[in-house]
Amino acid sequence: MKTPRAVQAHGDVTVTDPALVKRAVKAAALGNAMEWFDFGVYSYIAVTLGKVFFPSGNPTAQLLSTFGAFAAAFLVRPLGGMVFGPLGDRVGRQKVLALTMIMMAAGTFGIGLIPSYASIGVGAPLLLLAARLVQGFSTGGEYAGASTFIAEYAPDKRRGFFGSWLEFGTLAGYIGGAGLVTLMTALLSSHDLVSWGWRIPFLIAGPMGVIGLYLRMRLEETPAFAAEMEKAEASRPKVRLREMVAGQWKALLLCMALVLVFNVTDYMLLSYMPSYLTSELKYDETHGLLVVLGVMTLMMIVQPFAGALTDRIGRRPVIAAGCAGFLVLSVPALLLIRQGSLFAVALGMGALGLLLVCFTAAMPAALPALFPTRVRYGSLSIGFNVSVSLFGGTTPLVVTALIGATGNMMMPAYYMMAAAVVGGVAVWRMSESAGLPLPGSAPSVEGRRAP
Repeated sequence: MKTPRAVQAHGDVTVTDPALVKRAVKAAALGNAMEWFDFGVYSYIAVTLGKVFFPSGNPTAQLLSTFGAFAAAFLVRPLGGMVFGPLGDRVGRQKVLALTMIMMAAGTFGIGLIPSYASIGVGAPLLLLAARLVQGFSTGGEYAGASTFIAEYAPDKRRGFFGSWLEFGTLAGYIGGAGLVTLMTALLSSHDLVSWGWRIPFLIAGPMGVIGLYLRMRLEETPAFAAEMEKAEASRPKVRLREMVAGQWKALLLCMALVLVFNVTDYMLLSYMPSYLTSELKYDETHGLLVVLGVMTLMMIVQPFAGALTDRIGRRPVIAAGCAGFLVLSVPALLLIRQGSLFAVALGMGALGLLLVCFTAAMPAALPALFPTRVRYGSLSIGFNVSVSLFGGTTPLVVTALIGATGNMMMPAYYMMAAAVVGGVAVWRMSESAGLPLPGSAPSVEGRRAP
């Protein structure tokens, strides 16, 4: 494998082309945006999907069935990670990311084409489940691959800044999906929304996928992976799954702990809180959604600056600040939210959102740096997806069950505090990676911008 033409190797130093790095970041972030566009659409159109695919006559049963199909995607994410991760370490990051983009777009677009239950009966929910499994399987290789791709392209001293744009894409996709559903709900009648309107957001995934695939196919392989392949291209042994797990068990545990605090707080704020506002606090649904979208917009604005901050002061201080903040401020923030006024809810949610930025800005650069180039994609895929499936994706369900069992409405705050403790231990045990080469890779510096 040849070194990418836009990357120059000077001795043991890789000099990157700024234009190529930016293109790589855009292509990687778009895939993440598409994943969370679907997440936002599915979450906020769930009631309508229940009527289309699960017409039991019981609204609660419909909603549970819809979210059951949604949750199924989390069950296959680790399987996707175990397939796409090792494949990315064997054949290359770029090829696998192109494949996951195709599968994600096909799964989301396919949902928009599924006939209703009224048309084909039980086949409709089965097709919905199949599409969700395709989405979940492909997602298993998406985040780890995209963060690895950006980390291996970015110069050492700006890896935090460029990595932060991955989560910028996440927020943009979620806002786009949730915002589109809100607009459609306002413009369309209930009959039109159930009969055909619900398909529009899913069908949009088709063109988005084509654009994303075009951007990813134009990219060259990362310099770190190309250099790894050149070391012994003819005799390079196959990386086995056992090596990615048993050989990296300490880094995997750190990865899973960091992903735990990252995703528990993420899903708590962006997925569970809208439901908490409406079902537990009887807050107006529209205002609750607008508050969440406003918080996410604030996070988007802060995100690149926080990413650049991790390059200056390090990933560990920023992640530690987030853990400490959730430990100290979760209870006060939730008390503000429970106070009920729009200002108090916005203030409490805004505080949690800014704390979450400590993770969204630092993790895309910190997590790939836990593993050497040889097994980076595979080990990160496994650690990330197992942790998300066990802890992140289950957060709304677990917190709802805890509130039901104890009657304590402060359970969301206590759950975030427990996650912060786990994250704090992980930060204490991890090494600082800001400004340093990725393990197993040559130092990487930014070349001059073209005049």
